[in-house]
Amino acid sequence: MTARTFNTLGGFQSMLFCIGIYIVALFFSIFICSAIFKAVNSRKNADITVVQPAAKNNAVQLASR
Repeated sequence: MTARTFNTLGGFQSMLFCIGIYIVALFFSIFICSAIFKAVNSRKNADITVVQPAAKNNAVQLASR
């Protein structure tokens, strides 16, 4: 009985490694590009709130949740 070896797979090891790294880089670039896109476009949709001046009396106003 002869032992089976994986010599053919060893020849493809460097190519499989490069393909794997390329797929991982593409996967993470989706998240990086979408984060940059959301950061750039969020300024246009920002809600602007107008703050009213405080009351002129000397009463202390407490806020609670």
